[in-house]
Amino acid sequence: MKKDTQREEVRAMTVLFSELQVPGWADSGEKIGLNDVTFSYDNAKAFTLPCHVADPELFYSETDQGILEAKALCGTCPVRNKCLDGALSRQEPCGVWGGQLIEDGVIIERKRRAGRPPRQVIAAARLMEDQI
Repeated sequence: MKKDTQREEVRAMTVLFSELQVPGWADSGEKIGLNDVTFSYDNAKAFTLPCHVADPELFYSETDQGILEAKALCGTCPVRNKCLDGALSRQEPCGVWGGQLIEDGVIIERKRRAGRPPRQVIAAARLMEDQI
């Protein structure tokens, strides 16, 4: 006899660690909390956003391909600009937010790879230092 199996829909929503630690930290208006941008769990709109239906790990990828995929998902998001503004206001430590790669609270072009930088990069940095 065959048993009917039901697939349970799994919904993932990212939450900042800081929001879990200090309730109300964004109430001062200086920082934009995620609920102000991406809605809360009880709002069905939250699960229409690309970041809430994709694998959350994609937005913290270490690979260039993963970062490009996360940025592409942000491309059509209706809250992209608000998301980026919020991430910058909170000085997010890392990840793709609003279609941009953030590290230490600022937008960066690409992740720095482990190890020594290529000779050309070192030479360019020294040239810049000499000009200053």
